[in-house]
Amino acid sequence: MPSERARKALLDVRENILLAQTWTGGLALSQFAADRMVFYAVTRCLEIISEASRRLPPEMKRRHSKIEWRGMRDAGNIYRHDYDGVQEHIILRTVREALPPLLVAIQIQIATFEGDS
Repeated sequence: MPSERARKALLDVRENILLAQTWTGGLALSQFAADRMVFYAVTRCLEIISEASRRLPPEMKRRHSKIEWRGMRDAGNIYRHDYDGVQEHIILRTVREALPPLLVAIQIQIATFEGDS
């Protein structure tokens, strides 16, 4: 049975994926790049996703080996420490391409967790 820490991390990842998707939904890259508040908010969501992913147990990550867990972890360091190199097109591509399969994996794990209750 996963720990309470893992359960909280799963919920944090799901919440921040959904926020990032909501805030970028329907935006063209030019609109996203022009809206600094949305850009910063979505980047913060990705930071939280990165940090929360570090709290997930290794066996959970192994069950979803197609997810780029290490890249997700490393991206958080870029958002925090190399923030001046964060580019809008990469953030938007991450939201549109990397987050949907991550959301599926997270939903599966949340369902499994809730099934254990």
